[in-house]
Amino acid sequence: MWKKIEQIWKAKDLRQNILFVLAMLAVFRLFAHIPVPGVDITSLKQFFASNQVLGLINLFSGGGMENFSIVMMGVAPYITASIIFQLLAMIIPSMEEMQKEESGRQKINMWTRYLTVPMAILQAYGMIAILRRSSLSILTDITPWMLVSIIITITAGTIFLMWLGELISEKNIGNGISLMIFAGIIAGLPGAAQKIVVTFDYSQLLVMIGFAVVAVITVIGVVIINEGQRNIPVVYAKQVRGGHMYGGTQTHLPLRVNMAGVMPIIFAISVVLFPSMIAQFFIHARTTWIANAASWVMQAFNNQLIYGILYFILVFGFTYFYTEVIFHPTQIAENLQKQGAFIPGIRPGKHTEDYIGKTTYKIIFIGALFLALIAILPLILRYFTGIQSLAIGGTSILIVVAVIIETVKQIEAQLTMREYEGY
Repeated sequence: MWKKIEQIWKAKDLRQNILFVLAMLAVFRLFAHIPVPGVDITSLKQFFASNQVLGLINLFSGGGMENFSIVMMGVAPYITASIIFQLLAMIIPSMEEMQKEESGRQKINMWTRYLTVPMAILQAYGMIAILRRSSLSILTDITPWMLVSIIITITAGTIFLMWLGELISEKNIGNGISLMIFAGIIAGLPGAAQKIVVTFDYSQLLVMIGFAVVAVITVIGVVIINEGQRNIPVVYAKQVRGGHMYGGTQTHLPLRVNMAGVMPIIFAISVVLFPSMIAQFFIHARTTWIANAASWVMQAFNNQLIYGILYFILVFGFTYFYTEVIFHPTQIAENLQKQGAFIPGIRPGKHTEDYIGKTTYKIIFIGALFLALIAILPLILRYFTGIQSLAIGGTSILIVVAVIIETVKQIEAQLTMREYEGY
């Protein structure tokens, strides 16, 4: 490890890239602590502590929402816009063709940035409306001009974070969006540790040890699932070109257990949050049946059992859905056939496509089940211990471990590239 660190420090451009990324993350954390005026921060934190769904959204915003900072929406609007265009690419054939070309992907990225602006405005207004209708005095009396100013400020903060994320991604040290979410989670650990130390009671010693054991087991499980893959053997047929023999080699096609990453959890959070947000607007409606229906929806989603079951099903289902979006057995079968490659015992073309598809669905079952269990881990812990702790949340651990693995791999790839340059 120390040898790798020494190699990184000696590589001037790599060292500068890492320092630049750390500086951008520090800027992000600085902006996350600049609150928008007119908010009771104490009441706001109580509100987020009592709402499991909003606590998860605060997690993906990097902790900025809990402080009602100028970057309170984080990169959630950008992620939502990206999801919309990914879904459109499945429906519109012309967009699917655009994704196969570099110029087309650049154009879709530009459209995603444009869509982020109205999405940020809508999400900012929706969150403000929820806070204003809360029983806690979170937002003081604000004028229409103050409301517009707050929405513009929050939208500008989202665009600023989107720009920071792209700057970080350009350095090839890791994905900028993931690293900012990672930084938000890590930034919350000292406060959580301090709270545990201050409120420590020897009667809770076994519970704390249990938390630590669960955290270690979860980390091990995340590493195994993220790195796990099924290697399908692939053989390249021998070809004679210009008197030389080519091909005849054997390699493998890796199928990862968790191809979707944390995207199914993000999808599930968006779906679970939507009914509650809509119900918030109609909870004080003058029409009796509308107010009763909104109240019933709020009570249903506040029920931990119903919420946990629905959340589990959504994460499990979205894992298959997102894998279908990003993984295309048809294209893989076509590419293998064009390259003169085949899977031993399987005919090229349609049979290869069916084989890869069936094998993928069997593997994804383990990944989907694991993601769903990780998502509801905080609910399970709270049920058995009565303690709610986002510091040990399965989603948090999943993001932290996945981002660390991805970042380390990119740094190692750059070091390997420099070793080849030496030759």
